[in-house]
Amino acid sequence: MNHWQYNSRHALKDAKQCNNFFQTTAFKDQSFPIKVPLEFANLIDKSNPDDPLLKQVANSHSLIKGLDFNPSPLADEKHSPVNGLIHKYPNRVLLITTRVCTIHCQYCFRQNFDYASHDAINNWNSIKNYIHQHTDINEVILSGGDQLSLSDDKLHWLISNIEQIPHIKTLRIHSRTLVVTPSRITDQLVKLLNSSKLNVVVVLHSNHANELSGEFVKRINKLKQVTLLNQSVLLKGVNDSVQALSDLSLRLFDAGVLPYYLHLLDKVSGAEHFLVDDECAKELHQQLKKNLSGYLVPRLVRDENGEFKAWIG
Repeated sequence: MNHWQYNSRHALKDAKQCNNFFQTTAFKDQSFPIKVPLEFANLIDKSNPDDPLLKQVANSHSLIKGLDFNPSPLADEKHSPVNGLIHKYPNRVLLITTRVCTIHCQYCFRQNFDYASHDAINNWNSIKNYIHQHTDINEVILSGGDQLSLSDDKLHWLISNIEQIPHIKTLRIHSRTLVVTPSRITDQLVKLLNSSKLNVVVVLHSNHANELSGEFVKRINKLKQVTLLNQSVLLKGVNDSVQALSDLSLRLFDAGVLPYYLHLLDKVSGAEHFLVDDECAKELHQQLKKNLSGYLVPRLVRDENGEFKAWIG
């Protein structure tokens, strides 16, 4: 078993484990299961109840009922002409590769998604036929769950099959795994992504500079032939300050990663306490533009009705 697989299998998975590990009472067993990988857990300051990493995985908040929050804010299923595939934009499709995530973030917009029906590997023949029939599609995005919770062999199979579709030019991978479990950047994965005949873009998901460990920086630098971007979610009490966002952008750039998106919160039920209102978000973004070079400022965006991204800044 690879080191990353061991870490994943031995993640903290219930309130008792987490409260003991972090010496806190911040965790409660609720409907959305707790999951904190060890490499991420070890970056958390146990003496700080307001640690920005801890806040993303702890769940003992009192729920603020938001009338416009709901279990499935993006309604991805309605954009799925074939099980396992989501098609919102003319030139690209997103594949749901697995229901498994390395970490369970408490603001996850897909925590109530119907994964049982949507599995790209099990539905590959239908997906392949759909993409072949739509030659205006030139980019395939892998998502989940987190596709990098799959083994290197399964990823190789999937990517090899995508490479065989003539009009596909770009493979985009959205993953939080590489940040929270850097040991997942194995030599086999590096070889697979660096040697693909497709243009490979990896979009990382990091919200705070403290997530970017020395081990992450060392390993991510092995992806020499890959375009590396980052998307964040603006979260109250986690990164809703000019200092936190600036530190993140600078730390990312030091690691060879360009800031890409800063998402306003997707309004999933249970995440109400993370909401930063639009005016505060716009002000933060304006201050960020003053503090950083333009290429280090992520675009401020929100998903509108699950159908398109609206540029806020």
